[in-house]
Amino acid sequence: MGVPETAPVYDLPRRRSRVRAALISLRPRQWTKNLLLFVGIIFAAKLGDLSRWGEAFAAFAAYCAASSASYLINDVRDAPHDRVHPTKRARPIARGELSPRLAELVAVALLFAAVLLVAPLGLASIFCLCAFFALQASYTLKLKHVVLLDVMAIAGLFVIRAAAGAAAVEVRISPWLLLCTALLALFLALAKRRGELVLVGAESTPGRPVLEGYSLALVDQLISIVAASTVISYCLYTFTARDSKAMMVTIPFVVFGVFRYLLLMHRHDLGEEPEEVLLRDVPILVCIGGWTLVAAVILAVS
Repeated sequence: MGVPETAPVYDLPRRRSRVRAALISLRPRQWTKNLLLFVGIIFAAKLGDLSRWGEAFAAFAAYCAASSASYLINDVRDAPHDRVHPTKRARPIARGELSPRLAELVAVALLFAAVLLVAPLGLASIFCLCAFFALQASYTLKLKHVVLLDVMAIAGLFVIRAAAGAAAVEVRISPWLLLCTALLALFLALAKRRGELVLVGAESTPGRPVLEGYSLALVDQLISIVAASTVISYCLYTFTARDSKAMMVTIPFVVFGVFRYLLLMHRHDLGEEPEEVLLRDVPILVCIGGWTLVAAVILAVS
């Protein structure tokens, strides 16, 4: 599906330098997603093990590099559509501040760096990174244009991150936690689609083709199902946890976090950029910090 010939015209900010444009294209704000790489060391209660922290940070850096590489390739492919989007039109590649050729070269360098970072962590870590590459490439080339499979692929990328974090520090991760990760990621992905639908409708602007397969009514129903499933799955995890059933005291953090995000999504339409909510909303930041602290203490003393 091509870009309409009569695309709207927008005022854009002053052009940025090539270096700044490249840094913006790496989307460092999106690196918050890779904090999942530290879940393994937290749930292994190995917070005092400096060598494992080094392994966790190496994995985190590798997935930041791999994620940024995928964003660059994605922006090269999506540049024509981004130019007529109310917010994505400001992306450096869409504006011509960063050439597609340079973006592709930087992406290759980042992928090579990611491989070098995980290579010392073992075969399991290399396998996880390869799975991340494969699913990310499938998403960029095809799955992002397929209704429902697009959000499921995003959820899969989060699950791989969580599994990679455990593999990097050589600890076991509960299947329940992987399920909770998948459901929470699906929740955020659907919220992002909802935000895109609201924005495109408000601006009377053509969005990505996949949005034609969604409606606000459908997405709201799916979000309700996934939000409820996320809370129930986390409760079941705490009820059956081998390490400590005291993890049940962390349930209120999860419930509040989901409720708070739903509130922001409906009141302020903040669902299009989940990482912005995580970085700016104080109650959610306090909730995440409280959950991390309480969970770490419980697992350390259990």
